[in-house]
Amino acid sequence: MRHIIKNISTYLNTDHAKRAEESYLNGSVDRIDLEYRQREIDRGIFRKTTHRGFGIN
Repeated sequence: MRHIIKNISTYLNTDHAKRAEESYLNGSVDRIDLEYRQREIDRGIFRKTTHRGFGIN
């Protein structure tokens, strides 16, 4: 049961992160800003680490 809840939670959090990323990208004002925002997303500004404080993603 715990496993099922964790899977649902992961799915919902991923969906939320994708929507937040898309919204963030849509707010860019030009191509350079868009590329900067894409690099930030690639670095993981919308993704939370799964292993709290251990630096493992």
